[in-house]
Amino acid sequence: MTSVLRPSLDIALAEWADRVHGDKLQVDRLREVPDGPDFYGPIASMFKADPQRANEPVLDILRGMIRADETWLDIGAGGGRYSLPIALRAKQVIAVEPSDGMLGILRGGMAEHGISNIEIHQSRWPAGLHLQADCSLISFVGNDIADIGLFVDAMERSTRRMCTFVNLDRPPASAFAKAFEHVHGEPRALLPSLPEFLALLLAKGRLFEVRLVPRPVMSFENAEQVLTATRRQTWVREGGEKDQRLQDFLRTNLQERDGRLAFSWEPSTIGVVTWSPR
Repeated sequence: MTSVLRPSLDIALAEWADRVHGDKLQVDRLREVPDGPDFYGPIASMFKADPQRANEPVLDILRGMIRADETWLDIGAGGGRYSLPIALRAKQVIAVEPSDGMLGILRGGMAEHGISNIEIHQSRWPAGLHLQADCSLISFVGNDIADIGLFVDAMERSTRRMCTFVNLDRPPASAFAKAFEHVHGEPRALLPSLPEFLALLLAKGRLFEVRLVPRPVMSFENAEQVLTATRRQTWVREGGEKDQRLQDFLRTNLQERDGRLAFSWEPSTIGVVTWSPR
């Protein structure tokens, strides 16, 4: 008999897919603008990061996992936030990323820091890729993948020693949920995140280790940057009636601290999850 405390794999996968489909159906019903061919392209520059940066708890944990003779597979590598620093310590990094804009940032970081041991595959995962690595990583990726079982199965098949999942303790869009509800008049349908992924691993029969670290509050340099990001998360048309409601919301709901703006300064948590593939 299936218990809510021990859901079957089929039930866990179905619940994950239902949340992803619910998010997509809501966005498609309410959106005023299309996503465009490269969703992250217009904001890719925001993901640029120094590969030699210090005092970042997640990166410190990842650095402690790296063995100099091993290859890492970074699925959804983005602009190289982790691919670049891992490449400084590992034998090789295989970066899989579909976005032109993100890959531009990644290639720019490789050139700027003299990093040549990253092999890039411009593709969604798994999309017929047959790659092999000692360790694999998905960071802040997978929340909107309906067939998460196929995604994780392919990850495990490509991994010899250790799989790693890095994600938030709350859904990615939660920071913009109040703005979404104010603009569209209904609560935001939220994607699965860290707790649901842990339940999924247990349903797959995987035991894992979780390390929790504080996540810096999502903040912005100026009001224009907030508006750009929030328009993308509410899918409103610039200059329209809902856009005006959005701007009214931002004027009364943003909080300033040390010259930066945020919806809330309440901290959240990032989980770094590791398990052995079968």
